Amino acid sequence: MFSEAKRLSKLALGPVLMLLSAAALAAGGEVNQVNMSPGVTEVGRQIYSLHMIIFWICTVIGIGVFGVMFYSIYAHRKSRGHEPATFHESTKVEIAWTVVPFFILIAMAVPATSTLLEIYDNDDADMDIVVTGYQWKWKYEYLNEDGENVSFFSNLRTPQSEIYNSENKGEHYLLEVDEPLVLPADTKVRFLVTANDVIHSWWVPQLAVKKDAIPGFINEAWTRTDVEGVYRGQCAELCGKDHGFMPIVVNVVSQDEYQQWLGEKQAEAAQIKQLMAQTFTMDELMERGKAVYERNCLACHGGAGEGGVGTAIAGSAIATGELSGHLNIGINGVPGTAMQAFGGQLNDVDMAAVITYQRNAFGNNMGDMVQPIDVFNHKKG
Repeated sequence: MFSEAKRLSKLALGPVLMLLSAAALAAGGEVNQVNMSPGVTEVGRQIYSLHMIIFWICTVIGIGVFGVMFYSIYAHRKSRGHEPATFHESTKVEIAWTVVPFFILIAMAVPATSTLLEIYDNDDADMDIVVTGYQWKWKYEYLNEDGENVSFFSNLRTPQSEIYNSENKGEHYLLEVDEPLVLPADTKVRFLVTANDVIHSWWVPQLAVKKDAIPGFINEAWTRTDVEGVYRGQCAELCGKDHGFMPIVVNVVSQDEYQQWLGEKQAEAAQIKQLMAQTFTMDELMERGKAVYERNCLACHGGAGEGGVGTAIAGSAIATGELSGHLNIGINGVPGTAMQAFGGQLNDVDMAAVITYQRNAFGNNMGDMVQPIDVFNHKKG
């Protein structure tokens, strides 16, 4: 009997821990945050409901198993004159603890299967967005039927001063970006999730989306909500030293606001095409290049070009050497190092500006000016 009680106690350990968690949840509002959130989507609410159903089933099992065990220990203790039972098996008990769990599992499987079918129903989406993970940023590409695709990168916006504690941390520390993903409300959006370098994971809890981004593979996920607002998430896969610096921000807006935003993005893309044919002054290139550098290069190369994770820009052989070599590294990166290929991440205007900035800032003063056509020709060559 003792061995049987020991076996039952092991089986019930998980439910008991969940029961203790339930007690902790009742302690107050702050503690209650450890529980799952239903989020703002129908799928999220189904997942939450399934979670709570399973939780309470496990809680009841834990109470039942430990209730019988503790009662048996108390009521049949040796000090009251009870002798240990001598039986080793009972057909009725064996049947009971086989049949009862079977029906419990069936009761759990029905809602679980229904929820899983809903989670993986990626059909009949109203719009498609390609999500690509980079070290350490996200690229979003809106696939439109007319071929006028909109794409942009979303980078961490938290300033270095907050990260290195020279200023107080803001409300959304490490959870703010320069370009949020914008979705229209009450629209089924399918995400095609992949990665450019290592494995990432695109995770926005309130939208009930978490999908691994794997190089060479495309995973599908979807969401739909009619609740407008700002929803934040993070990369949920350890993807390198700056894993904690690639947040996700999703703005869910009305259909009218979305169409206005989309129009602005398409106009911005058209403007970039026009800028490609222009010649810029040194001041224009330096101003734009500084903004590009602070957004894409500062974390590795330092605010004063002093280096860090990456090599120093100030006085470096690259930034003060042949222009073609500098362009080649900026466009194609350096395989096997943290220096990424930015040729597919920056448009030719921004690439020209940041190369010009690097060659003339931090005391380099090379006097070189790189125009967008120079970047275009270098890529073509």
